[in-house]
Amino acid sequence: MKTDISIITKVIENQSLIYLIKKDTDLDDLPVNEKERDFVKAQIELEEKLIMINLYNRWIYFQVVEGKNEGNHLLEWLRIAGYKLHKSIISNKIKTVNLVDTTQEREWILALAEGIALSNYQFLKYFKESKEKQYSLKKLQIYSTSVSKKDIVYLQNLINAVYYARTLINEPASVLTAERLSEEIRDIGKEAGFSVNVLHKRKIMSLKMGGLLAVNKGSVDPPTFSILEWKPQNAINKKPVILVGKGVVFDTGGLSLKPTKDSMDYMKSDMSGAAAVTGALFATAKSKLPVHVIGLIPATDNRPDGNAYAPGDVVTMGNGLTVEVLNTDAEGRMILAEALNYAKLFKPELIINLATLTGSAAIAIGKYGIVGMGNANTDIFGILKKSSEKVCERIVEFPFWEEYDEQLKSDIADLKNIGGKEAGAIIAGKFLEHFTEFPFIHLDIAGPAFVQKEYNYRGTGGTGYSVRLIFDFLKNYPKS
Repeated sequence: MKTDISIITKVIENQSLIYLIKKDTDLDDLPVNEKERDFVKAQIELEEKLIMINLYNRWIYFQVVEGKNEGNHLLEWLRIAGYKLHKSIISNKIKTVNLVDTTQEREWILALAEGIALSNYQFLKYFKESKEKQYSLKKLQIYSTSVSKKDIVYLQNLINAVYYARTLINEPASVLTAERLSEEIRDIGKEAGFSVNVLHKRKIMSLKMGGLLAVNKGSVDPPTFSILEWKPQNAINKKPVILVGKGVVFDTGGLSLKPTKDSMDYMKSDMSGAAAVTGALFATAKSKLPVHVIGLIPATDNRPDGNAYAPGDVVTMGNGLTVEVLNTDAEGRMILAEALNYAKLFKPELIINLATLTGSAAIAIGKYGIVGMGNANTDIFGILKKSSEKVCERIVEFPFWEEYDEQLKSDIADLKNIGGKEAGAIIAGKFLEHFTEFPFIHLDIAGPAFVQKEYNYRGTGGTGYSVRLIFDFLKNYPKS
């Protein structure tokens, strides 16, 4: 489904309205009668933040901006306020709503609209009675003298990008094989305007991508390696930014089998990094951002078939390094390493890796943020972290000290694919660092990528986490 967002030049007063107001807004300027005005004033005095008036054929909402918050905290408060508004909108079966800005604060109205629109996502494909379950809201119309048409275009593109990412994550592995994932990426690329080149098994073998091929050995479905590229003529960067996304379409753990409850049962989401890269490319290309961006997505499932790779195996990787496999459930780093090695062909100025890589990251900070680390310079990491705070997809930076490499030393190969019990998320990042010589940032999104219970405007199931982060980062990307 789609939520249409548009800008209007006149408030349509016979439709349902949402007024974004401050506590001290002069209500005399609004088209409400005296009784309604007195009611709203009384509710504001009672510290109510969401005030509702039922006019039978339409609703009027007053969203009062919380005075205690400011900056990025206020933007997130407004997104969550949008989520709460959405609950009432669909409960009252409203199809079109006008969002009226009386504050003249551009970012406030956009954050509220974003929260409403992101809350309107549904994945209903497999319900027999899907039409009956559909949310009523179809159109969100914004009236604001501080918001431009470009703002609306960017917001619409971002919402659609998050929807696409969530849908890819929510698709079951019985449908979304590695090959099907590459086909979906092609279709999304055609709509957005970025190119897609898919390498199939024969080409992957010729490139000696041993890590991807090893993980795929237990599968009856072949792997793919998708190359997504947005290269505008007016690109501000001379060398590309590369986004690498983990595309494990289903992860049983391989022969190191996962437990089912609260683990394997939602491992269709182990390609959330691939979905995030695809969504970020969609928003970037559709918005025609002047940044040269390449996405690399290695994809396969990880299953314990008779020929599956096994603990104790030694795998020769595409860059010549050998890896002793001590846990087949540490498969994501094996396939991502091949993408990082392949990235050298493009001589990038920055690589950002997005992956549901470790349970350690999820245990460390839960669904509330991203574990980040890397060797990129502090300025560029600072820009990324600033974006993460603005969109509330926050990054907690972990250390990336060279001492952690000690845990990856093997007695029979160049590297082991796991370390000890400590610092698991960092060890995974350090493993990946061995496969690139370029500035590198690793983002482990294992905690927030998929939620089993509704989590405000992020929904249930696939959240599309980090699409918004990367899009904002690329909007603010500095010239080379």
